[in-house]
Amino acid sequence: MTGTADPDQAFDDLFRHQYAAMVRLAHLMTRSNVAAEDLVQDAFVRVRSAWDRVEDPVPYLRRAVVNACNSWHRKRAREAARDRAAATPEASLLPDTVEVLDVIRRLPWGQRTALVLRYYEDLSEAEIAAAMGCRPGTVKSHLHRGRAAVRREIEG
Repeated sequence: MTGTADPDQAFDDLFRHQYAAMVRLAHLMTRSNVAAEDLVQDAFVRVRSAWDRVEDPVPYLRRAVVNACNSWHRKRAREAARDRAAATPEASLLPDTVEVLDVIRRLPWGQRTALVLRYYEDLSEAEIAAAMGCRPGTVKSHLHRGRAAVRREIEG
């Protein structure tokens, strides 16, 4: 615990004094201002949820930020590996097909994966959910949003 009688005030003080430094730390680790701010905010949420168990909040927060940055890098590496594995030779494809594939490659991983599994592998929503490790409702959402994004890009 922090030793302050009011935990809300102590947490507010921590946020006020450490936010900028933690964003700088996360930025140095991710090279992205947007990712740094998101990761630091998530780290503060984690620290707040464990506040009653925190002995020394600054090192605890710093470790939460470092862990979040490491997770962020692992996730990006997995996505890049998936992208490389999913790359197909495009020389024999029609120009319209290449354009659609380019749009699909720019989609977030969940939408991209759901669309590929649905239209390339011809899997049902239940099969896609099993393959992605999520609920069928999540698959429906990914498919809906992915189709809408492709439609917007193609129709221009």
